[in-house]
Amino acid sequence: MKIALIGLGKMGANMARRLLRGGIEVVGYNRSPAIVAELAREEGMAPADSYNAAIQQLPSPRVVWLMLPSGEPTEQMIKNLTPLLSEGDIVVEGGNSNYHDTQRRGATLAQHGIRFVDAGTSGGVWGLDNGYCLMVGGDKEAIATIEPVLKTLSPTENRGWAHVGPVGAGHFTKMIHNGIEYGMMQAYAEGFALLRGKTEFDLDLGKIAELWRHGSVVRSWLLDLTADFLAEDQALADIAPFVADSGEGRWTVAEAIDQGCAAPVLSLALQMRFASQDSEGYGNRMLAMMRNAFGGHFVKGD
Repeated sequence: MKIALIGLGKMGANMARRLLRGGIEVVGYNRSPAIVAELAREEGMAPADSYNAAIQQLPSPRVVWLMLPSGEPTEQMIKNLTPLLSEGDIVVEGGNSNYHDTQRRGATLAQHGIRFVDAGTSGGVWGLDNGYCLMVGGDKEAIATIEPVLKTLSPTENRGWAHVGPVGAGHFTKMIHNGIEYGMMQAYAEGFALLRGKTEFDLDLGKIAELWRHGSVVRSWLLDLTADFLAEDQALADIAPFVADSGEGRWTVAEAIDQGCAAPVLSLALQMRFASQDSEGYGNRMLAMMRNAFGGHFVKGD
């Protein structure tokens, strides 16, 4: 099977490597040409110097897999591709797009007879070696066409990928997945902070993380990764206490509000990320002054 892969960033490039090593032919295009040349040289990928050139190298029905940032880059690329594709061709969108955008794009492409598949993709930088978890939305015929690609990217042919529903369902499932991820990470962070705070026990956090990896109810891949970095550095003194948030966490909380569904853990995990990003701390300054105003409590200067 032969596909075009457009967008060869960290995840896209590793996906290309896994596909090529698994026997899938890949035509690759990226705005920055260096990675295209590298993959062509090291992995035998067919290079393209434009998205148009990439499409022209494909047999019919053409399969074009996008791994671009969500929002305008993905939106513009789909607009650019639409007049170049034919009825029966398939566009797969593997980025972290909002599922509302995905549904709209799918409906627009359907008017041209172009099939659309949204593939929520998890695995990060470890996907090359471990495989990716793929949450796929679209019609059965489109999924069947790209099944060899899904099986190659996944950890095994029959595990790690699933057709979860119609167009939009893949990105919706990935959105909720990332919301859960926020909550899990926050729980681990708070728990280990409490362990570290009990100085009288002089606890070895790396040892405890490794202990919990085996037989514990809270074992997970996140804990595996945590155990690895705690074994090297428990103080984390050189790490800034700043945690970025992606659109996925915000969209998950917005969905909970839209549904009227209580999701306090996911919501608070997102709010804690916002708190870590507040370098000004104006709200906390206000709190300190209010305590001082009504109770004469001490106010600490900067």
